[in-house]
Amino acid sequence: MSVSKDTLLRQLTLLALIPELPRYTSTAVLQEKLQERGFSVNLRSVQRDLVRLSLVFPLVSSDVAGRKHWSFTEGASLDLRDMEPPTALALSLAEDHLKNLLPQSVLDLMAPQFRKAKAYLDGMAENQLSSWSRKVRAIPNGKTLLPAQISAEVWAAASDALLEHKQLQVQYLARGKGRVNQFVLHPAGIVSRHAVSYLIASVNEYEDLRQFALHRIQSAEVLPEAAKPHKRFNVDSYIREELNTDSTIEQVQLVADIAPNIAWLLRETPLSEQQSIAPLPDSDWFRLEASVPNDSETQWWVFSLGENLHLHEPLSWREVLEQRYRKALKFYAQHGQE
Repeated sequence: MSVSKDTLLRQLTLLALIPELPRYTSTAVLQEKLQERGFSVNLRSVQRDLVRLSLVFPLVSSDVAGRKHWSFTEGASLDLRDMEPPTALALSLAEDHLKNLLPQSVLDLMAPQFRKAKAYLDGMAENQLSSWSRKVRAIPNGKTLLPAQISAEVWAAASDALLEHKQLQVQYLARGKGRVNQFVLHPAGIVSRHAVSYLIASVNEYEDLRQFALHRIQSAEVLPEAAKPHKRFNVDSYIREELNTDSTIEQVQLVADIAPNIAWLLRETPLSEQQSIAPLPDSDWFRLEASVPNDSETQWWVFSLGENLHLHEPLSWREVLEQRYRKALKFYAQHGQE
């Protein structure tokens, strides 16, 4: 991007920072706010910009305690506050994360802002914030499954039904049954967990809440009838009680011998606040003791360590692990030469 274009964007941002009378702001404050927004500019350049802009825009200046202050004239009809570098950066980074969290109607309204943010950043080579989205990434720890593909039409209908408190008629492919059933759902909430998003809803005339994977909904239609209210529904309580993800569930004592690379990992990123790692005598392995949730996610993670972990406690986990190893040994003994 040319220097002249970057100067123009800086001046537009400067205009957006100037309040309308009777409020005012000083040149020094304007310089500081420009720097916060990624523009490297000295006080003298800001002063020159303000003088030039006052020849075209309805700006007024006054001396207060020996310092120059600036305002727009009262009633000036100028709105340049719709996009600034930090706003553009935040929108650009948030777009992918919000796709399965916001109602489709809101996403449709936001789409022009997302496009504008991307174009704004792409055209600001001289601004410090413009390259941030190309340099920063958040990646998961370990293998992450690709998100289940949700039809855009299904997401639009499901999110609209939840937003508008309407009934939702769906064609749903039940897991493991291989057949499609038609239901009328009364939505209560949406929860995204790992690679799958679920619609929490009651079915037909029933009161109990069930989970419907959005990617298994073959088609969806918002009905004009109002959905039954779920007055006692609280999404956080539901997650804790039904999805087994809250850390306040039963704790168990994990005792295991771990390989050096796992010990290094857990020293930097502990399993819990109550964790100890001590070297084993005559070995380069370590003894791990930690208080952890007795849930499927923690168990899955522990089991995934394979030969890097020798499990001692809890005994119930050890029994499950032994059964899995026996089944695996039996399989490979029977099919090892294939």
